[in-house]
Amino acid sequence: MSIDTKVQNNILVVNLEGEIDHHTSTVIREEVDKIYNTSRLNHIIFNFEKVTFMDSSGVGLLIGRYRMVTMAGGKIGLVKVKSELDKVMNLSGVYKLMKRFEDESVAISHL
Repeated sequence: MSIDTKVQNNILVVNLEGEIDHHTSTVIREEVDKIYNTSRLNHIIFNFEKVTFMDSSGVGLLIGRYRMVTMAGGKIGLVKVKSELDKVMNLSGVYKLMKRFEDESVAISHL
């Protein structure tokens, strides 16, 4: 798993690569929380373009970040979700909480 983060328009953009499972979701959570909690950012965008697998731990990761961000008045956007991950997101109800966007620029303009 690889995590690359950047800040654009006061939004934390998290580019993920590889598999999101029990082990890697902990690393992602710690990294995202550290950046989010030490900055004054309102929103988070997760880019799934290079994610090859995600299990329920990944769903838990997203739900946890959703709670953290919405408590601060922010939103989460999901971009470039592949069809394999789309089923997991849909069945778990993630899309009821977070909006999916075609790409990063569209997400930035809507958050």
